[in-house]
Amino acid sequence: MSTPRISYAHLLAKPNPKHVQSLLDFFEHGRSKRGTGGFGVEIEHLPVHNSDDTAVSYYEPNGIETLLRRIAPYYDKDKEYWENDHLVGLAREGITVSLEPGGQVECSLGILKKPEDLNTLYRTFRRDVDPVLDELDFRLVNYGYQPKSSYADVKVNPKDRYDAMTAYLGRVGQFGPCMMRCSSSTQVSIDYVDEQDSIEKLRLGTIVGPILAWYFRNTPYFEGEPNPWPLLRQRMWDYLDFQRTNVIPGLFDPRFGWEDYAIDVLSTPLMFADLTHTPEAEGLSGKELHHPAFYENAGDVYPDRELNPYEINHIISTHFNDVRLKNFIELRHWDSLPVARAERLTEIIASLFYDPSNRQRLVSYFDGIREEDVFEAKANLQAHGRNSSPYGQPLEFWKEFLGIEGILADEPGDPKHPDVFQA
Repeated sequence: MSTPRISYAHLLAKPNPKHVQSLLDFFEHGRSKRGTGGFGVEIEHLPVHNSDDTAVSYYEPNGIETLLRRIAPYYDKDKEYWENDHLVGLAREGITVSLEPGGQVECSLGILKKPEDLNTLYRTFRRDVDPVLDELDFRLVNYGYQPKSSYADVKVNPKDRYDAMTAYLGRVGQFGPCMMRCSSSTQVSIDYVDEQDSIEKLRLGTIVGPILAWYFRNTPYFEGEPNPWPLLRQRMWDYLDFQRTNVIPGLFDPRFGWEDYAIDVLSTPLMFADLTHTPEAEGLSGKELHHPAFYENAGDVYPDRELNPYEINHIISTHFNDVRLKNFIELRHWDSLPVARAERLTEIIASLFYDPSNRQRLVSYFDGIREEDVFEAKANLQAHGRNSSPYGQPLEFWKEFLGIEGILADEPGDPKHPDVFQA
């Protein structure tokens, strides 16, 4: 099968005005009245066998599906998520358990009022899951990449969307199958009060995210060998698909606003279409409801009407920028972390984004920064590691400037393994 030719036609396409307005309304409805609101934290876990540290699959006896079925009684029956007769997600107040393509178990927590709430809520998740894991003889580890298994050995879980993603990412860019099947992250979400506030936070998160990623790196392995890259997950995302990753195009232009963001995500090919919540698609089969979209953007896939919230979330979620705007702001830079380090990361995010004096200090310091400066900082970190100088300053400067004291950069994510990554 030939590799598809990259199309730039979407750059000339004008998105449907009704779709643009739908996104603008979606962002407007996401505004928080709290001013300094809470957090959402997502911690993904890699399931590995106790016997040999290889990946646990969804389908194997005593695998991921068995785990979900065993812990389902602790969650709300009316919040179970099924696909193709398989259980793929659970939820109750404050906790959602879902699956990434390679069976990574994601625990979404929030909304948290303060960073220390993370540990309290996460303990309730582990209280229910750990006894079952012991009986099934596997565990959930916090690394940015599987410690032993190769992506080729990991099966995709039974969601039709992941078949479509595999078809697309297996033929575009680099690292797509690796990202889908073997990588694992920690993400922190914050709120915004208006358009200006959201754009400022998007910019600041994009700027400082790579530096924080250095101090919170947690990927000692890649494809069963010592990890050769200082920031593996950053490299995977940066080279995954240039149309939908890295820095949001135009973000540092002073005129940039919600409409520019909406036009960007609506004009880019969707990666894959999701018509499961599109009434006009009723009667289509599962594979027709999810199909690769190498060239189709939202206007090609969705009807000439206002988009519903599910369609909007899908469109935005096919973009993997370093920082993403939904009806909240999602900071996406970090490897999967043990909960103590995730809590410390959330404390730093709170200090930088919700403390007015710290926020103004960041805005003043980075005044006039350009998109290419962020690219250079990321490349500097990848090339020089501990000797890097992102934005022209050594890492010791950033440690103090961003309040990253007390971080153990090489704290192992799984006590059974020594952390082979060198600081």
